[in-house]
Amino acid sequence: MRGQGDTRSESLLYLLALRYERFRRARGGAGPRRAPALVFGAGSAASTLLHSMVFDPASPYEPVGILDDDPGKRRTRLAGVAVLGGRDDMPRAVEQTKAEAVVFAVSNAEAVLVREIRALAVACGVRFLVVPEPGEVLDHELGAGDIRDVQVTDLLGRHRIRTDPAVAGALVTGKRVLVTGAGGTIGSELCRQIHRREPAELLMLDHDEAALQAVQLAVDPRAELHDPNVLLADVRDAGRVREIFRTHRPDVVFHAAALKNQPLLERHPDEAVKTNVLGTLAVLEAAADVERFVHISTDKAADPVGVAGRTKRIAERLTAGFDRDRPGAHVNVRFGNVLSGRGSVLATFAAQIADGGPVTVTHPEVSRYLMTAQEAVGLVLHAAAVGAGGETLVLQLGEPVRIAEVAAQMVQLDGRDIDVVFTGLRPGERLAEVLFGAGERDHRPHHPLIAHVPTPPLDPADVRDLSAAGLAQLCASAGRAAA
Repeated sequence: MRGQGDTRSESLLYLLALRYERFRRARGGAGPRRAPALVFGAGSAASTLLHSMVFDPASPYEPVGILDDDPGKRRTRLAGVAVLGGRDDMPRAVEQTKAEAVVFAVSNAEAVLVREIRALAVACGVRFLVVPEPGEVLDHELGAGDIRDVQVTDLLGRHRIRTDPAVAGALVTGKRVLVTGAGGTIGSELCRQIHRREPAELLMLDHDEAALQAVQLAVDPRAELHDPNVLLADVRDAGRVREIFRTHRPDVVFHAAALKNQPLLERHPDEAVKTNVLGTLAVLEAAADVERFVHISTDKAADPVGVAGRTKRIAERLTAGFDRDRPGAHVNVRFGNVLSGRGSVLATFAAQIADGGPVTVTHPEVSRYLMTAQEAVGLVLHAAAVGAGGETLVLQLGEPVRIAEVAAQMVQLDGRDIDVVFTGLRPGERLAEVLFGAGERDHRPHHPLIAHVPTPPLDPADVRDLSAAGLAQLCASAGRAAA
C-alpha cells in the first residue's frame, strides 16, 4: 500500500521536474517559441493535457493559467499550473498572462458551453482551440499535439458514449470481418474501429477504388495496395459477391453499402432499388454461414416517405426475414445523419461558404438527428453485439438539431457576411425525422442509447422483381405487417 509520504514525495518530484523544464526553456534550450495559452477546464482531461503541454518538446503551447467555473478550484494548481478564476475572469487572465489562445478541455461538454466560451475568447481577441474527445483519437493518449481549431461539430455538442469495450471486442476480435461499403463515411470508420480490436482478418469491400485505397491507408499507412483483403466489387453483382464469400468465409458482416442521397434517389429510384434492396439481398444470400450479419440502416426507414427510406425499410425487413430462415443472428442498426463525409450537410455548407454563399437550407424549422461518424460507429459495434436476431437497433444521441442552426454556426466560424436562404422542402423530405415507425416501441433493455425493435420479416421472393413503382405499395404492406 502506498503511504502518504510516497504521495508527497511524488508531488515534490513532479514540481521539481516542472521547475527544471521551465528553467530549461527560459534558457532557450527547448526549441521553437511556444504560444502562451489559458486552459478552460480543470478536470481529468485537462490534467493529462497540461502535463503534455509542459513536457512534450513538440508542444506548440505553453500553459500559463487555468480557468474553471467551479469555485472550489480557485487558487489551486493542476500539473503545477494555477487556476486563475472562472469564465468571467477571462479578460483579466488574458491581459495578466499575455495569453494568445484559450484551449477548451472539458469532456462531453454541452454545445451551449462550447459556444459561450468561444464567444468570450473571440471577444478577448485570442484564438479558441479545443481538445478532441477521446473517441476521435484511438491510437494514443490525448496530448498537446491533438489541440485543434474548433469545428462545427464541437459547437453543436459532444456526446460521451459509455460502452463496455469487451462487448464489441467479443464480436470482432479474432474473427474474419467483412465490411461492405468500406470506402464510405460509416464503412471507413467501421474499418478503423474494427481494426483496432484485432480481428483475424478485416475484409474491406467497395466499388470505388479511390475510396478503397483511402480507407486502407487510414487503417494501416504501411499496407500494400495488392493486399488480398481489399476487395473491389459491387454488391449489385450477386455472382461476384458469392465468390467473395466462398473465398474468404467471413464470420461477421457489416453491410454498409448503400445509396443515400435523397434528392438524387427521388430522381433515379430504380438505382436505389438495385443497390439498397437487391444489393442487400445479394449479400444476405451469400452470407449463408455467418455468425452475425449487421445491416446499417437509417432513421429515414421509420415510416418512410421517400425513396431512400423506403428502400432501407425493405432492406431492414429482408434482414429480419433471413434471420428467421438462417443460422446466425441478423440485425439492423438504425441511426440519424452523420456530420462528415461526402454529401453530408457539413460538406455541402462548407462548399457553399467557400464559394462565398449563399448557404441554402430547405426550411427554417427542418431538423435532424446528427452525430459524428466516431459516435455512430462506437454505438453500432455495441448494438450489433447485444442485438437479438430479427431486431432493429435504434440509436439515439441527443435531441434533433435545427439545420438552420448548423448553417449559422458554420457561417459564424468563417467570419464573413454570408447569407442563409431557404429553398423549400424537397420531394420525399420531412420537416423532422422520426426514430420509430408506427407500432414500434422505444424499449432499451441493455443500453440507454439503444432501443430494440422487433422487425416484421419479408420474403425474398417479394423483392426479386421489385421496381421503383412497387416501392410505396411494398412499404405499405410492411406497415400492415407491423401493426
